[in-house]
Amino acid sequence: MPTSATLSMHPLETFAPFRRWPPSPLRNLVYTFVWNGLVGVALACAALLFGTATPFGALLAEMLLASNVIGFLIHGMVRLLRGVAPGRDSRALRSAKLLLTACCALLGMAVTNALLGGRSVFDEVLHTGALARYLPGAAAVALLMAAVLASGERRVAREIEAARQQEQVAEAARLLAEAKLRTLQAQIEPHFLYNTLANVVSLIGSDPARARHMLERLIDFLRASLAASRAEHATLGAEIDLARAYLDLLTVRMGARLRYRIDVDASCRDAAIPPMLIQPLVENAVMHGIEPRVDGGTIVVRARRGEAGLCVEVADDGAGLSAAAPRPGGGVGLSNLRERLRTLHANNAQVQLLENQDGGVTSRLILPL
Repeated sequence: MPTSATLSMHPLETFAPFRRWPPSPLRNLVYTFVWNGLVGVALACAALLFGTATPFGALLAEMLLASNVIGFLIHGMVRLLRGVAPGRDSRALRSAKLLLTACCALLGMAVTNALLGGRSVFDEVLHTGALARYLPGAAAVALLMAAVLASGERRVAREIEAARQQEQVAEAARLLAEAKLRTLQAQIEPHFLYNTLANVVSLIGSDPARARHMLERLIDFLRASLAASRAEHATLGAEIDLARAYLDLLTVRMGARLRYRIDVDASCRDAAIPPMLIQPLVENAVMHGIEPRVDGGTIVVRARRGEAGLCVEVADDGAGLSAAAPRPGGGVGLSNLRERLRTLHANNAQVQLLENQDGGVTSRLILPL
């Protein structure tokens, strides 16, 4: 079924190349002028078939005048009709549009005849009686044109529906990625939370100040995690603050075994990135790099702008790729991260895992700006 969009489209939009220019008042005026010219040429050829004796040059000029008078009358009528009944679509409205189009055609013929001093081809055709002989053929041509326009409307409607379905598929993929993100954000590692609370309980009697500090860092981390879980978009600064809260909490729990440094260009903090991209890299560095070593290690978080885009690195001097023992769930965070980036940025984002020469691993995240 034709929609209100297809019913109100310009006749030239039946042809795909003319749909590349977005609708606007200027575009519609230009398209009307072009369409009027095509109709004028067709009318001149039809008048020759009627047997008129007018020279073709004068005939073409007269038909171009008539087609522009009629065409712009119809253009103004359509604009008026859209203003009276915006967005509506009914048989009555379509019938009114056809009726007003016919009235504009008759009015345009009268105006053209008046402009030419009553010597137009329309009078010649009417007075010689040629119109009666060619009326069946003209009706057949009119029906053929109506069929062509209707076919164009149906084709445009199919293309619009196909584009809408593609948009829905893309939106569904985006929502699926966001749902996975929400799941990841809502899942706080149980062992991490239990160990932190157990450490707080154990420190309450022996070192209450340290227990209080640890509990405050846990609150900061949970607050930052909750804010990230509710945000559809994030900035690099907010993600760095979340990573800092996580590392602050772990330094209270792990003591001297964990040291960290954050080196982020101030110009990068406002860069928009998907939420919860850096946190999995930091957790991975702690779990697989620092915790397996008795003397712990250092984590460095860096971010800078480069030619390839925004580069974020999480480096550690821990166990490294070969020395790290396999752990339950190992690699799941990185695989989920790669899948999210592939959904959000296709091939324009990368996750690289590099082994450092002096030991440890660098996780590099490259995002388009």
